Amino acid sequence: MPANDVPPRRRRRGPRAAIGTVLGRLAQRRIRAKGLDVASLTFLPEAARLPLLRTGTDPVPELAELRARCPVERLDLPFGFAVHLVTGYDQARTVLADRSSYSNDIRHLFGDAGPGSTADVGGLGFTDPPLHTRLRKLVAPEFTRQRLAGLEPAVEATVAHRLDELAAAGSPADLAELVSWRVPMDVICDLLGLDDADHEAFLRLGTQRFDATGGMSAALGAVSEQKRILLDVVARQRSAPGTGLIGRIIQAEGDAVSDDELAGLVDGIVTGGYETTASSISLGTAVLLRDPAHAALARDGSPADVDRLVEELLRYLSVVQVAFPRFATRDLEVAGCPVREGDAVAVSLSGADRDPAWAGADPDRFDPARTATGSHLAFGHGVHRCVGAELARMELRILFPALFRRFPDLALAVPEEQLRWRELSFVHGVEELPVRF
Repeated sequence: MPANDVPPRRRRRGPRAAIGTVLGRLAQRRIRAKGLDVASLTFLPEAARLPLLRTGTDPVPELAELRARCPVERLDLPFGFAVHLVTGYDQARTVLADRSSYSNDIRHLFGDAGPGSTADVGGLGFTDPPLHTRLRKLVAPEFTRQRLAGLEPAVEATVAHRLDELAAAGSPADLAELVSWRVPMDVICDLLGLDDADHEAFLRLGTQRFDATGGMSAALGAVSEQKRILLDVVARQRSAPGTGLIGRIIQAEGDAVSDDELAGLVDGIVTGGYETTASSISLGTAVLLRDPAHAALARDGSPADVDRLVEELLRYLSVVQVAFPRFATRDLEVAGCPVREGDAVAVSLSGADRDPAWAGADPDRFDPARTATGSHLAFGHGVHRCVGAELARMELRILFPALFRRFPDLALAVPEEQLRWRELSFVHGVEELPVRF
């Protein structure tokens, strides 16, 4: 094999690279000892951008080329920081399911990691067992299919209300603003028992926290602001518990769950239940409008047809581009790639869901009739799989048939290539979706 074709992790390293590695290891030791203030970073290293780049709805071709060369690859980041990108489906499932070899705790990356600091982002995604187990048990029963079935009439009413507003706006109109962003926010706020006054703030912050164009500083600023809002919500409900999930947890758990824990837990539910579903609605609509047969399937198909349609949209779009980072708790190997204790492992969900070894031939084509063994990774996998996955599925199964029945002549008001795509976001999407009807 020619030298230039050798995967980067197997190339012989010269003196300059060796010095860089030594300095990188020294920097990593300092980080472990004193913490790195990630919140101050105002840029994202070039190599780390690859899994966040898209061409329309598709991951950039370089991601597939990387997967074909090696499904686990060490990224070339400054100062020798070790981040291994997983793009293969089987390898992704292995990493995401491994509870013993990885930690999701990110506090070591911050200079200030105390309670209430920027590092204390809360939620389930950055929490390890046994705390993760205890917190997830507080909310998991609310998101079972059986429990969610009772919410279907309310979700149907919410969808109908927002479609009425789209119709009232007149053609053309922005479906993202009037429907995509509103429906999931209405649903999640009703579920949690949040006041209408908080909706607008969450709508604004939801997009900002996933935007990586300004590095981590702006994104984490949005995280901190939303956390402060939720701490205020929790404090209010301590004195007067509402009928939503927040109030029920307070009544059931009392002081056994702290304000900070509950605010972090709710933050994760709001974030996971809003931005991801909103992007799936907008992008899913754009995809379905490419082929009249697919729009007709959403409009006239049986429940089983719609189920398959939604699952293929989830696989094809994989709007959450990268899973929560994992940090190796011991030295190990993933697909022959050595991973040292403390190294970060990033799983490309969009890359894994386009892996032909799992998805079959032509994985970059949207095909509601696609058959594949196993399930897609749009919601993650393992203990950190999205707790609200069934709620998101239910919203999409209700919304798409209602949308295409209400507006049988629905079409994009601009060519798809003229849509304003998110440039660098952990949750892929569009800024607006102008439609005519």
